Amino acid sequence: MTARREASAPPTLPGYAHVRTLGLGGFADVFLYRQDLPRREVAVKVLLAGSLDDEVRARFQTEANLMAQLSHHPSIVTVYQAAIASDGRPYLVMEYCSRPGLAERYRSERIAVPEVLRIGVRLASAVETAHRAGILHRDIKPANVLTTDFGWPALTDFGIAATTGQGAGATVGMSIPWSPPELLAEHPHGDERSDVYSLAATLYSLLAGRTPFEIPGGQNGAQQLVARIERAPLPPTGRDDVPADLQAVLERAMAKVPELRHPSAAALGRALQQIEADLRLPVTPLDLLDEGVVEPAAPQSDSGAADATRLRSIVEISSAPPAAATDDAQTRVRGPVTVQHDAQHDLRHDPQPVGPGFLAPPPAPPQPVPLGEVEHDETPARGRTVAALVSGAVVLAALAVVAAAALGGGDPEPRPGDTDFAPTDGTAVEAVVPAPHSLEGVRDASGAVTFSWVNPDPKPDDHYLWGVLKVTGQPELEVVDEPTVTIPAARAGDEVCVEVSIVRADRRASAKPAQACA
Repeated sequence: MTARREASAPPTLPGYAHVRTLGLGGFADVFLYRQDLPRREVAVKVLLAGSLDDEVRARFQTEANLMAQLSHHPSIVTVYQAAIASDGRPYLVMEYCSRPGLAERYRSERIAVPEVLRIGVRLASAVETAHRAGILHRDIKPANVLTTDFGWPALTDFGIAATTGQGAGATVGMSIPWSPPELLAEHPHGDERSDVYSLAATLYSLLAGRTPFEIPGGQNGAQQLVARIERAPLPPTGRDDVPADLQAVLERAMAKVPELRHPSAAALGRALQQIEADLRLPVTPLDLLDEGVVEPAAPQSDSGAADATRLRSIVEISSAPPAAATDDAQTRVRGPVTVQHDAQHDLRHDPQPVGPGFLAPPPAPPQPVPLGEVEHDETPARGRTVAALVSGAVVLAALAVVAAAALGGGDPEPRPGDTDFAPTDGTAVEAVVPAPHSLEGVRDASGAVTFSWVNPDPKPDDHYLWGVLKVTGQPELEVVDEPTVTIPAARAGDEVCVEVSIVRADRRASAKPAQACA
């Protein structure tokens, strides 16, 4: 076994104070620094002194430029600065992601299926964003997915990335367990579908607790892994709670022949969204930036201009099985645009929206409604919203995440990337569902805690979505009919905190849940 090397000496950086070492790599070490102005903790990636040949320097410069180009995405690590230290070593100053990354988690804990789906959709949007910028990552694996302070996956390490126009070429430093067969060939070649494979292989690892073709207790050397990757079928994850449809999606995304895979990362993300909908989970938005693409104008009707376009929903879930979703054209975010009705294309035939406020399409098909002049702000940032100016009046429809009929685990509070939704059927936006008030808990002699609350605006068939808040991870949500729940002493501990939302019969929920501790 090769001895673990010592970390290189952290460089002296003006305006930064070294705190500790975060990780060691083949070409660079990563340190935690405290920046003086603005005051914050940052991760600094520093090239090793012995690795300063022209090729490594070029790779490092490429990584800095590519990550900076993509840093606006909420699931890609932000780069703040790139420079050369006084000792001649290049370094990157990056966002510090303090929570355990996927490499630390997948071997040590059982990650729930809803969380894996949520991670998968968010990473798919990050990979799709890179691809639309002409960038292949080529080394997607758990170790290259960090976790932000707010629990979002963040893709990093574009050190061996290539432009999509060049293909994969000769891959350097790739990670065999998550690499597709075409990158392990004598003459490596690949495209966007190679990243689709590696993303699916990463999700498989989160579910199985091992790499995709690893045999527990067996021979798992490079030669054995390459042989299985090239010829063996994808084994089951070994978990009873993994739906057959999810296994099928992973098998398709990791097909030996690239042409049989999902054609894009967004298509894979859409398939994962479909599984979320099938499991009655909140559908995770695909965070994709688009310029409000204007489609070719239909022949002019008697009613209006030739440059009118159709309104596209932010999230569309197909009714087809997940494995059948192949149309990448349905995965792009469309900005709000002017709607014009024409006889040749009716909005009633478009897929219905499934957004943060809905888990399934509304039963009545929307009719096309002229919206007038619409402006929208697409400034990229975490937690961005889309503000629509409709006929000179700002209409902000802030809709809460709603549970489905069975209302499984989910995330009722709006998160970064959630998008405002405006109805297209001409109806007024319904009032926001209020949060419960007077939420309080009382502990009895056994240690059990009973929480109760008041519904300020009771409606027929109201239900309540509640869950125990945790320091890490999402709360596991449950549905009750009455405004009270009791948490057994075994779950309560010294202090227990809960959140509660009101859920209407039409599946709208409180915009922000009430929270209390006991």
